[in-house]
Amino acid sequence: MSDAKQTRYVLGGARVLPVMASLLLAAGHAPTAEAGATFKIDDTKWVSIGAGLRTSFQAAEQGAGASGDKWSNDFNLDNIRLYLNGQIHKYLKVEFNTDCQTCSNGGEVRVLDAIGKIEYNPYVNLWVGRMLVPAERREMNGPFYSAIYNIFSSGTPFESADFNLTIKSDGTSAGSFGRDDGATFWGAAFDGRFQYAVGFFRGLRGGANIDDNILYAQRFAFNFLEVEKNPGYYTSGTYYGKGGDILTVGVSNQYQEDGAGTATDAGNFRGTSVDVLFEKVLGNSGVITVNGEYKNYGISDGYSQASRDAGGGFAMFEGDAYDVSGMFLFPQKIGIGQFQPYLRYVNVAPGGSSDRNSYEGGVNYIIDGHNARVSLSWEYGDLMTKGLNYTSTADGDNVNAVKLGFQWQI
Repeated sequence: MSDAKQTRYVLGGARVLPVMASLLLAAGHAPTAEAGATFKIDDTKWVSIGAGLRTSFQAAEQGAGASGDKWSNDFNLDNIRLYLNGQIHKYLKVEFNTDCQTCSNGGEVRVLDAIGKIEYNPYVNLWVGRMLVPAERREMNGPFYSAIYNIFSSGTPFESADFNLTIKSDGTSAGSFGRDDGATFWGAAFDGRFQYAVGFFRGLRGGANIDDNILYAQRFAFNFLEVEKNPGYYTSGTYYGKGGDILTVGVSNQYQEDGAGTATDAGNFRGTSVDVLFEKVLGNSGVITVNGEYKNYGISDGYSQASRDAGGGFAMFEGDAYDVSGMFLFPQKIGIGQFQPYLRYVNVAPGGSSDRNSYEGGVNYIIDGHNARVSLSWEYGDLMTKGLNYTSTADGDNVNAVKLGFQWQI
């Protein structure tokens, strides 16, 4: 799940110590595109810091199996991220970000990104370390730069690197939070309109992948109107009209031999996605935003339905999935922010299992773009109850859920 956006566009992050307040008075500043707080060391060296918080309350219907008219009530710390970025040479940079993974179960602060960067020109650059695996826009947005708060919890199935919250070597993990260890070449051409990212990663560790085959990942996008401007190969789900009129189509693909299944019933994993972002700024400064995504995932040469039903191995999704949303940002400011109502529909159709759907409606209150917003949503469907269960016996009720989410970044 991305969130590596540089602190406000230099993806920053680190522990914000009290001493930084005094350092800030003495340190120079990089341009505002590199804030959070950026500390200039000399003409080519700097360090930036920042942080991000997402926390929510959700009330969810328990379904037909619950006694009476039962609803759950949960407060969740969804993310707390600390960002650190630096430049040590004109062409050499470093990025280090942490997150509180499994926050709702007490949480552990773990490495999210650890990237060494060689950024030479707009056409060819290289990142090495632990980073986002090139994938569809939702993954490249991450939770902090998506247009909808529930982008993952009520969305389409995960890629390999997003399937497990922690990185393990027992055949149950191929990364964490959309990240994996590897290398990515990225860049742009034709005045930035054509953008690409091509990566090579460890992928599934152990289990079905006894031969240590690597995972190949690619993303290609074309900007038909204004060129989207983001750090590296990251993306955003909306620019709140500040990026002009946008129409971008992206295609991504991931492949790993023996990337799914078990050691005795391995299969080759392939995940292909197409995504579209359309954003139109109207004459009255209102903003229409539409996001669309289609996925087709398959496992070849093994991993039978019987193994999946038995609950064994790395049970990646097979089948098709759709996610489409539309929203409108009202130009008028009410209080300290603007209202942005939205609608969303998600359909997941696994091979060998039952379909599942999610209908969602809500409103965002935009205070400072992706840096400060409040979201209220209503969701209905059986996607919440069937979840990641792709067995032939998967069953679940259509239920309602209401969520209030808060997001802050600096």
